[in-house]
Amino acid sequence: MTKANVPVSKNEIIDVEFVDLTHDGAGVAKVDGFPLFVPNGLPGEKAKIKVVNVKKGYGFGRLMELTEESGQRVDPPCPIYKWCGGCQLQHLSYEGQLEFKRKQVEDVLQRIGKLENVPVLPTLGMGDEPWRYRNKAQVPVGEREGQLITGFYQKRSHEIVEMDSCIITGDTADEAIQAVKDILNKYGISPYEEKRHKGIIRHIIARYGKTTNELMIVLVTNGKDLLNRKKIVDDIVSTIPQIKSVVQNINTRRTNVIFGDETKVLWGSEYIYDYIGDIKFAISARSFYQINPEQTKVLYDQALKYADLTGDETVIDAYCGIGTISLFLAQKAKKVYGVEIVPEAIEDARRNAELNGLDNAEFAVGESEVVIPGLKEQGITPDVIVVDPPRKGCDEALLQTIIEMKPKRVVYVSCNPSTLARDLRILEDGGFKTVEVQPVDMFPQTTHVECVAQIILKEEAGSR
Repeated sequence: MTKANVPVSKNEIIDVEFVDLTHDGAGVAKVDGFPLFVPNGLPGEKAKIKVVNVKKGYGFGRLMELTEESGQRVDPPCPIYKWCGGCQLQHLSYEGQLEFKRKQVEDVLQRIGKLENVPVLPTLGMGDEPWRYRNKAQVPVGEREGQLITGFYQKRSHEIVEMDSCIITGDTADEAIQAVKDILNKYGISPYEEKRHKGIIRHIIARYGKTTNELMIVLVTNGKDLLNRKKIVDDIVSTIPQIKSVVQNINTRRTNVIFGDETKVLWGSEYIYDYIGDIKFAISARSFYQINPEQTKVLYDQALKYADLTGDETVIDAYCGIGTISLFLAQKAKKVYGVEIVPEAIEDARRNAELNGLDNAEFAVGESEVVIPGLKEQGITPDVIVVDPPRKGCDEALLQTIIEMKPKRVVYVSCNPSTLARDLRILEDGGFKTVEVQPVDMFPQTTHVECVAQIILKEEAGSR
């Protein structure tokens, strides 16, 4: 289809019916086969929309009026939902969200991975309370009428939508952010201005251990100097009862990345602690730690189930981070080798293994596709390989290494269904079989979904 014969034009108001949702939660309508993506539309609904942008093969619209509503539509409880970019699905019932995520995984497995017969199980959700689950709040700081404001960025912009409370953030972290904002206002601390690269406070971060009731506040500043630093810290300590640590992170770069390279403890401990199941974790200001511990336990239990450990297995955990999955596996395996490219994460992983008295977990720094063949050269043959890669998926060299090593089982933990589907196709072509995929809802009210895939060597499948 050329742009000349596109069946809609910009600024046209038309009646449509939504037939699907995109991966980022927009409604999909089709006019003579031409797809239009419209935020806030739900499948089965009819609406008047305004066409706001037209491309060669698709267009975008704005919802003007719903003429027929879906039975799955609900009123978003958040007063700034329409503007804030943090959530995308509050207008969809939680039951509908779980099915949307299951279907999203199923669709990409078939479309990208050409995996037609792999069962995708119903999404494991949070029950009746899919709110207040985040154990970390990290909010940018701005200014309005001479006072600091905090909030989240507006959709597709860096304009802050001011808020005092976020209904997917835990109460403790939420209240702590507001208390710190008030203290910084009291001492006249200026907000960072992105365009001018001026001002001091860039972000306020609260990290909370839900099982230990320990709280860390991180002040991300544009420079080392923080006027009235001692008074600010004293006020934070006296105001917030759960406080265990106050940290300053210095970020002087012109960047959207939140953290800089230098971090220093202003008061208290370098770490707070939290448990996932029976495993205790030390969490520093910059540690990667899952933001929904309740669902993380569900995710890791599923990975453990698919690993099918009896106590005699050797396991390799690629992309091991701070050792979260490795230590779960170490409770059931004979030996676990964790591999991670970030040196600080490996230091945390070793610390966490020691913290839990697990001496059968060993960690190495480096690229998995380099380190794991080295383990093979040392005579280490894994029975199970677990991968939990970033959104870009597994490095192709690592997938080839897995194919060459032929473990009996592979467990793939994924935060991106599209790259999961791509990588499963490679493993299938290399002699493995995908048994099933289990979606887990780690981030209710958003379009994000985590998955665990159970994969076995086809030779093993034939012998069962």
